Amino acid sequence: MELCNCIESPWPADELLVKYQYISDFFIALAYFSIPLELIYFVKKSAVFPYRWVLVQFGAFIVLCGATHLISLWTYSMHSRTVAIVMTMAKTSTAVVSCATALMLVHIIPDLLSVKTRELFLKNKAAELDREMGLIRTQEETGRHVRMLTHEIRSTLDRHTILRTTLVELGRTLGLEECSLWMPTRTGLELQLSYTLRHQNPVGFTVPIQLPEINRVLNTNHAVKLSPNSPVARFWPAGKYMRGEVVAVRVPLLHLSNFEIHDCPELSTRRYALMVLMLPSDSARKWHTHELELVEVVADQVAVALSHAAILEESMRARDLLMEQNVALDLARREAEMAVRARNDFLAVMNHEMRTPMHSIIALSSLLQETELAPEQRLMVETILKSSNLLATLINDVLDLSKLEDGSLQLEMSTFSLHSLLREVLNLIKPIASVKKLYVAMNVPDLPEYAVGDENRLMQVFLNVVGNAVKFTKEGGITVSAVIATPDSLKDLQSPEFYPKQSDNHFYLRVEVKDTGSGIEPQDIPKLFMKFFQNQPPLALKSNGYSGLGLAICKRFVNLMEGNICIQSEGSGQGSVAIFVVKLGVASRSNQLMLPFPQQSPVNPVNSSFSGIKVVLMDDNSASRMVTKGLLTHLGCNVFSVSSADECFRVVTYEHKVVFITVSMPSCDGFKVARKLHEKFSGRPEKPVIVAITGNNDRTLKDSCMRIGMVGFILKPISMDKMRSLLSNLLDRGHIAESQ
Repeated sequence: MELCNCIESPWPADELLVKYQYISDFFIALAYFSIPLELIYFVKKSAVFPYRWVLVQFGAFIVLCGATHLISLWTYSMHSRTVAIVMTMAKTSTAVVSCATALMLVHIIPDLLSVKTRELFLKNKAAELDREMGLIRTQEETGRHVRMLTHEIRSTLDRHTILRTTLVELGRTLGLEECSLWMPTRTGLELQLSYTLRHQNPVGFTVPIQLPEINRVLNTNHAVKLSPNSPVARFWPAGKYMRGEVVAVRVPLLHLSNFEIHDCPELSTRRYALMVLMLPSDSARKWHTHELELVEVVADQVAVALSHAAILEESMRARDLLMEQNVALDLARREAEMAVRARNDFLAVMNHEMRTPMHSIIALSSLLQETELAPEQRLMVETILKSSNLLATLINDVLDLSKLEDGSLQLEMSTFSLHSLLREVLNLIKPIASVKKLYVAMNVPDLPEYAVGDENRLMQVFLNVVGNAVKFTKEGGITVSAVIATPDSLKDLQSPEFYPKQSDNHFYLRVEVKDTGSGIEPQDIPKLFMKFFQNQPPLALKSNGYSGLGLAICKRFVNLMEGNICIQSEGSGQGSVAIFVVKLGVASRSNQLMLPFPQQSPVNPVNSSFSGIKVVLMDDNSASRMVTKGLLTHLGCNVFSVSSADECFRVVTYEHKVVFITVSMPSCDGFKVARKLHEKFSGRPEKPVIVAITGNNDRTLKDSCMRIGMVGFILKPISMDKMRSLLSNLLDRGHIAESQ
């Protein structure tokens, strides 16, 4: 029996499937046709897309796929051969286009992936650039804060103001809850709380510097985070439950040693202060890197400012000390100047007072020398005159101590008879030695007759050295030898101050003075040339001893003559040997002919060249005026002497040829008289010449005389030869004419 299917399907099974396919193909075709429209819209709107042809090709593929599904709608029912051909062509085109598209995608997909990778790289770069720009902005802000803080900190050089300003500005810039500064104590073993932001007068808490966390901060240049419970972070606001983060940084302190003006300070011991900073409490704020960098830079700037302040303090202290020293030096200078002026005034007075009697002695001796005398009398007068000249030279040197001290003493070089000088030394020493019953022997082999040098200085050295030998010898005698020194004989006298050099234009005179006197200990020999040194011999020889300025002056003279002097002795009671060497010039034949000696003065005292010359002599000292008038009268001059400036100004007329004015008179100013005489005779062709008479051999005085118009300068004491030489010089230069 066949079963009957009573329920019939509204659609047959095959027809239902076909119907579903039909509907699906319709919607597939509709979707395929809509996608190209969207692609066309995308291509039109996206002008920068680089693969338009790919989209066109892909759109063609989609259209063909849609057309294939659309044509297939006619294949679900009876259809003609034309529909089958169109369907075949559509599928064939779709297959070609789909294969081409698949092949194209093989090449395009890597490019698309690389573009995506590049896009991701650019995004990362952009993010990194954003971070760097943020960092730059942070650094600029930090730099601005640093500049602002540096300006505020370094606006003063007071140490306390610098530190107080640092805390205030850091607290304002970083919004700190608290900021404190711990300074090292004098021992350097502890840190003491010295400054805080919120407390004007903080309690001086101290913490050991050897704590591990403090050492950790002091051993690095960077800011270090500390625990809020750290001993140096004990200042926090009361009533706060959550303390802010704390950082600490070291501040180098410059310790000056050996500080001097115009010199750099030295760091002898490295010491550090500790700056502690706390963020606001009860907040989630953390320390950022740029804030820590700001703190580190500010710490360095504080160190620089403190170093400058320390240098300023030291310089101010040095300036005050220098000012005190300058005041003391200025006071000492004024006292020294007063002492020098007092000494110069004393020397000037003594110079004038001592030269005045010497002038009388020498002038009268010169007048006596030109009279008729027996040979023995003439020898006596010449000895007196020579001794007086030496004494005048000694007075000039001893009184003018400033020249000896500053080395301005100049030698008066001239040609002289060396043999005559030695004979005069012997004649002056023998009478003194004969009183003590001492012999005096002189050995002068093969010496040149004439030499060039300072005769008076050499004579003074001879008399001083030989005089010392006679003075300190009680029995026996003195032997004087003078020879031309050979290179070998100069070796024992070489010293850092004496380097003899041989030449054809000069020679070295070596003089030895040997005595049998008291002698001197070798260790005391270097002291002999010190001023006012006195040897202390044994008691038996207590009266002896080198003293005074004699050898000190001799050493200066010998040094000026490019020589050397020394004393040799083996000890007390062994006698001594004085050796000195001086450099003398070789006298030429023409110089020998010009010698002023040993010419004999004429018996007739009147020189016809000066006869009748009218002369006015002004001198307030009657004795000096008398002897000077005698010299001029003896030379044939018609002399009118006056004692005051008014009288001199009244009597001088154009008939007078020469006016002698004593410029160092205490009663009147000789320079003033000279100026008034120049004014009196200004504009006249005939006027008297003015000659200065003075007892001061100062270069400044000579320049002053020449500056006001004086044509001559003569130094007391005045001898006949000196006056005759002056008048002859005036005649030769045409200042005065011979009387008719």
